[in-house]
Amino acid sequence: QVQLVESGGGLVQAGGSLKLSCAASGRTFSDYVMAWIRQAPGKEREFVVAGWTGGKTYYADSVKGRFTISRDNADNMVYLQMNSLKPEDTAVYYCAAQWAQALGVPTRPNSYIYWGQGTQVTVSS
Repeated sequence: QVQLVESGGGLVQAGGSLKLSCAASGRTFSDYVMAWIRQAPGKEREFVVAGWTGGKTYYADSVKGRFTISRDNADNMVYLQMNSLKPEDTAVYYCAAQWAQALGVPTRPNSYIYWGQGTQVTVSS
């Protein structure tokens, strides 16, 4: 079992930056693929980025070059640095995890079985 708690959301103007944090507890953190997934009002959950231990990452095209995932396996933390934010980035952002050996398609939200409660990010125009 893995418990995930996000923090760092808020209101920011377009062009601004925010950094989200996700604290993980439970099993061996380094064995898990960590992802950020978002859900805008009235829309389905959308993959943002996934990060593996060792540095491999995969970004959605919509955030590539603006968002950066990082993880600290020693402290069981994963971060999402979001720069050049746009109004269309407004969503609830979820931290998600799945054991690397059992991960399906990493861009599919339902590939992840552990989820945080989410943190709201609102970007004003």
